[in-house]
Amino acid sequence: MKKLLAVTAILGLTAITPTASAHHSNAMFDMSREVNMRGVVREFQWTNPHAYIQLVVTDENGEEVEWSMEMGAPMYLYARGWRPRTLRPGTEIQVRANPLRSGDPGGVVVDVVDAEGNEIGTNQ
Repeated sequence: MKKLLAVTAILGLTAITPTASAHHSNAMFDMSREVNMRGVVREFQWTNPHAYIQLVVTDENGEEVEWSMEMGAPMYLYARGWRPRTLRPGTEIQVRANPLRSGDPGGVVVDVVDAEGNEIGTNQ
């Protein structure tokens, strides 16, 4: 009986405890702003829990800056037409993203188009 009460108490506490949503938080991104950038893919990381595009962008001073662009989980990207080899190093793309609040070169991807302006994958 004591074990049953203990298990019931633990299950009850876990049912009312908020789930850990920090992992899926967009707090680090400025969701009220969007930036557009054109650059060359250095690496496309098809990893869990999030995929990343490492994008080399030439800034207004002519210097190359590497942006780390976060995407969704591969299982969600796959459903939207993305594949592990969709982006290869050297591919020129344009990315629309919500930037990092810190001002560092990074953000969360809104959408991606190729050099000809064709959307890569879907965002819906």
